[in-house]
Amino acid sequence: MKSCYIPLIHVIGFVTGLYAYTLMVEAIGGFSTSNLYQQWIELLLVVYLYGLLYLLLKPAYWRALLAAVPILLIYLVHDVFYLIYGKVFRLIDISELPELLQVLPLGYALMLALLLFLPLGLFVINVNYHPSKRLAIALLPLALLLLLMKNTPDVYAHGFRQVTAGIVKYSDAKSVENNGRLAMLFYREAQRTSTLAELEPYRNRQSYDQRTQNLIDAIKPHQNRRNVHLIVLESFLDPRLFSDLRFSRSPVHPAFEKLFGDKLGLSRSPVFGGATAQAEFELLCGVPAFEMVSSVEFNAFSGAPANCLPHILSQLGYRSVASNAYKPNFFNALPGYKGTGFTESFFPQEFYSAGKTYLRFGDPADEEYLFDASLFEQNLAFIDRHLQDKPDLPLFNYVMTIYGHTPHLLATDKRPEIIQLQSDFQDDHLQRATNQFYYRTQAIADYVNRLLAIDEHSLIILVSDHVPPLRHGPNTYRALGYLDNIEQSFYYNRLAIIEDRVVKQYSPMSHYELLPLILNYLSSGEYCRINRCAFLKNEQHQVRDTYLEDYLALMAHASE
Repeated sequence: MKSCYIPLIHVIGFVTGLYAYTLMVEAIGGFSTSNLYQQWIELLLVVYLYGLLYLLLKPAYWRALLAAVPILLIYLVHDVFYLIYGKVFRLIDISELPELLQVLPLGYALMLALLLFLPLGLFVINVNYHPSKRLAIALLPLALLLLLMKNTPDVYAHGFRQVTAGIVKYSDAKSVENNGRLAMLFYREAQRTSTLAELEPYRNRQSYDQRTQNLIDAIKPHQNRRNVHLIVLESFLDPRLFSDLRFSRSPVHPAFEKLFGDKLGLSRSPVFGGATAQAEFELLCGVPAFEMVSSVEFNAFSGAPANCLPHILSQLGYRSVASNAYKPNFFNALPGYKGTGFTESFFPQEFYSAGKTYLRFGDPADEEYLFDASLFEQNLAFIDRHLQDKPDLPLFNYVMTIYGHTPHLLATDKRPEIIQLQSDFQDDHLQRATNQFYYRTQAIADYVNRLLAIDEHSLIILVSDHVPPLRHGPNTYRALGYLDNIEQSFYYNRLAIIEDRVVKQYSPMSHYELLPLILNYLSSGEYCRINRCAFLKNEQHQVRDTYLEDYLALMAHASE
């Protein structure tokens, strides 16, 4: 019987310790504790789960501490996600952990592994694998909670909203601060389950394809059949956007400065620090990445036509080609690219033997990732062959780079650190990323100038997928005043646009607004004559939620 008795002092000690942990995390830039008094559901959940885990363990001296381990680990995962990626953890993110761990600096990854596996190992060793009947009874509330969440998610989510401090639509983080980590974890999973059911009414392939065809028919009489080059730059961070950072010399190469001057723009990514596929989804499909079906939309793609930009251009007579400098198994890239409408997808032959490819990864040596200039050289040769062999076939040339990936390693024999940072806030990743920026701007300028020489009447867009997490996540961006710390500043990325040799600058936009920009260029302005394009008039962006119906229809067909 003693094994089923939980001393009150242990419960109080656990709650106090958890509170102390949240204060510590807040001090280093984590979730605010100012609304803890509202988190009564969170308190009930953690106390109940603590009691459940306590009953699950064998009687031992360390039993009270071990019972807290799984709950503390769930909190830790939440906080690492938030501190490093600026993102709130959801249950579906478990499937993304292998990819997301790869963008963690090695030190963080090792620390996280130790903090996860060592305590969990101790917990598992001390589990009583012959539980009492009381434990089975104690499990009933958890079983009921999970049953409601999965079988009647609408009821669960509605009930949750009625009794909590409220869900902040525009901020996952504020929702967690209002309601708690565990409470929001269950709520978001119920919401995702509900969304999956909601997709069914949107599955009308004939109607969906007809809407796309109507768009194509409207553009076709006005299309100029010019080539489009969309280059997505991995973690391309412009250090000049930090207001409290100084340099020993200019971090931008003179050739890049000459080419773009002060005409660079900004585009808002759906992600910070990782999950490149989310940025790709918005760029290629023209809707926000709401994460309602999956934490990474591409993971829900089956390869069925989603009627995104590559599909539209293919129907307009284009050769739609994706060239990705890394592995095809990252974020379900092959079905993702197929579903968006690419007719050809190329990956380096070292990672992809299932099809023909013009790409080689080679040996990047100390840098681990293929340098931009090497990728651009191969892409230019591909474009040149296309222009010679198929001069009358317009090309959509989509390139996803990989250089600049965390931890920003430099082959100092080829690319020495020539720029020193002058700042009271130290971040060694930023130091290396700044030097990479210099060499990358040199490679970009060379690529663009050579591309213009062979394809001057074309649209060239260069945009970063997201800014990198650096050593200290969002804290570095805040400490150094990235974009003067405007709201969610670290979601904004550099954007460069060249239309028929002319550098164009638009008001700050979101990644998903580049699709209408491309269609407007190709239709000689007709697209924005029949559709509202805020980026042309420096207008306020269209409210994000107005895209929701289009998003649901797209995901319903992409996941067929």
